[in-house]
Amino acid sequence: MPDWQAEGIVLSVRPHGEGSAILFVLTDHHGRHAGLVRGGSSSKMRGVMQPGNRVQVNWRARLDEQLGQIQVELVQSIPAMLLDSPLRLSGVASMCAVLDGSLPEREAQPGLYEGSAALLDVIVLDDDNTSWLEGYVRWEIGLLAAVGYRLDLSRCAASGETTDLAYVSPKSGGAVGVHQAGAFANRMLALPKFLGGVSCSKHDWIAGLDLTGHFLSKRVFAVHNLGLPAQRRRLADMVDTRYDGK
Repeated sequence: MPDWQAEGIVLSVRPHGEGSAILFVLTDHHGRHAGLVRGGSSSKMRGVMQPGNRVQVNWRARLDEQLGQIQVELVQSIPAMLLDSPLRLSGVASMCAVLDGSLPEREAQPGLYEGSAALLDVIVLDDDNTSWLEGYVRWEIGLLAAVGYRLDLSRCAASGETTDLAYVSPKSGGAVGVHQAGAFANRMLALPKFLGGVSCSKHDWIAGLDLTGHFLSKRVFAVHNLGLPAQRRRLADMVDTRYDGK
């Protein structure tokens, strides 16, 4: 009888039958993995299975290919720590929804798991409620690489130069220099200063989320005829509202 134990991050929960639920978690060696939680719809378990929570997972099935059952214990309740910070809470919800919608099941993701756990730490510890957004954008760049679409922001796609970078090609994902963009500059994505851009017409957080959101939408979710998750769109809207014009 196959079984395993690991620490994981709750990604999503779906009701199943009377009183049960299907739980999706992210672990390092088992990737995005689902299992049936008996009694998962109870009020006690709903608090444990909130997206973003760190949990201890015990999965078991008769055969590897079966859904299997999950027993889950709470390790750290991340959303409960952020109830007074809607923006950070939205960041956690967005992270979980993007992971849940973009990753295949049961593929090991040790680097992405470690990066996601580190991002949760940054969000929780960031008392000023803003600088974690840089980490979030960098995390989405890492996610894109993990699913097979790596952005090249280190050199100009047209000239090979590593200086005076200001844009990103919406087609190739390569950086473009100020002088190489020419008449196409208004069609390019802005490269935030924290990613090496020398100038940016938007606030860095807005530009960063626009950049990664474009490639997540076009290269990841559109492949499955899906749009960006509602949680990710809400995060971008909240950042736009807070920082547009600043």
